[in-house]
Amino acid sequence: MRSINNQVHLIGNVGNELELKEVGSGKKVMTVSLATNQSYKNKSGEKVEQTEWHTVKVWGKQAELLAQYGKKGKRLAISGSLRHRNYEDKEGVKKYVTEVVADEVMFLS
Repeated sequence: MRSINNQVHLIGNVGNELELKEVGSGKKVMTVSLATNQSYKNKSGEKVEQTEWHTVKVWGKQAELLAQYGKKGKRLAISGSLRHRNYEDKEGVKKYVTEVVADEVMFLS
């Protein structure tokens, strides 16, 4: 059994055109923008729809399958872990990134 520490499970829709990239030593990677929706009632009793956007990194064979069968708007279930990293952009400004690194991707539609 996998540890329950740092697990993320999302169901949402692909929000970008998918592009498979190859990084050093031939590894394949894809960055997916995944939209998840949640609704709730505000204090006035009105239904409010809220969309959250998640950056998901998919590696290896799963990235290749996603490139082959996935497309913008496709509904996916993703299981993975949350990662934080930082880097300096071309202007020397420090940027912080939070993303989900996928362990499993499942097509739902």
